[in-house]
Amino acid sequence: MTGLATHVIRWGFLGAGFVATKALAPAVHASPHARLQAVAARDERRAAALEPIGRIATSYDEVLEDDQVDAVYISLTNEAHLRWILASLDRGKHVLCEKPITLSADECRTAFAAARAADRLLVEAAWTQWHPRTRRLDTLVRRGDLGTQPAITATFTFDGVPHTNFRLDPARGGGVLLDVGPYLLRPAANWVDDEWQLAAVECDTGPPGVDLRTRAELSTAAGAQAHVTGSFLDPEFQVLRVTGHGVSAECGPPAFTSWREPATLELTEGDRSWSETFPTCDAYELMVSAVSRRINGDDEFFVIPEDESVRCMALIDLIRESRGAA
Repeated sequence: MTGLATHVIRWGFLGAGFVATKALAPAVHASPHARLQAVAARDERRAAALEPIGRIATSYDEVLEDDQVDAVYISLTNEAHLRWILASLDRGKHVLCEKPITLSADECRTAFAAARAADRLLVEAAWTQWHPRTRRLDTLVRRGDLGTQPAITATFTFDGVPHTNFRLDPARGGGVLLDVGPYLLRPAANWVDDEWQLAAVECDTGPPGVDLRTRAELSTAAGAQAHVTGSFLDPEFQVLRVTGHGVSAECGPPAFTSWREPATLELTEGDRSWSETFPTCDAYELMVSAVSRRINGDDEFFVIPEDESVRCMALIDLIRESRGAA
């Protein structure tokens, strides 16, 4: 639907952490379709630093009760996502929530059921899905250029997580799989319709039981394969490679965090290799603008659909349950 009368979407932020401060607030300020209306954070000075035009608060409920807020962006620690998704929808707000959208597929289904009941848009903020390189690779795979049963290799590793960071706290949804799993497993969830089976899993845990490194191999009865590695223990490295029908496509490094820098997609077929280059862009701003346009009813703009988020969380569940960490 196009040609709609639209208005600028007024955003309220729950949380003013690193991503909200460095990426999302600048994206909202840059978007012609959005404005930052209100911010709530435990530290009022951090909320004020994001420069909302309206309310600055230390209570998340104050943002949800603000009639000047149309939509809420949630960037709290993982265990808080579902609670505040439901609270936001209950107050009539549209919701953009950081990945992982919830802690499990069941929670994900609960969240989207609430969104449908409230007649509000709920979107997972997996921002790289809006990057033009990601959209191009998605097109190549879906139209069959790399076969119908691809082999997927996805790696996202980095080290040096501070011991006080929530990523190392199981009570707050910590662990490498919940942190980078949405990047690693989304390709398998999106591009293969058949049911995935877990062929092998290796996990290194640290006190108090958080996974610090997880490797998993998955396959389908039809022959698709996925090899994923996430780690807080290894040097920084990212790659996403998809192979099928004698053709391969590779992103990265960085495969998942190309932000405000040129990006390339390397393609190989037999003895022929070539690159597609994508100019510098801010995929966070593309995400904010697209979600804002969809809130206004323009359904031509891409947003991550419900079934994609559910399938991705189901694969994370599969791996966590196998290693006994669910």
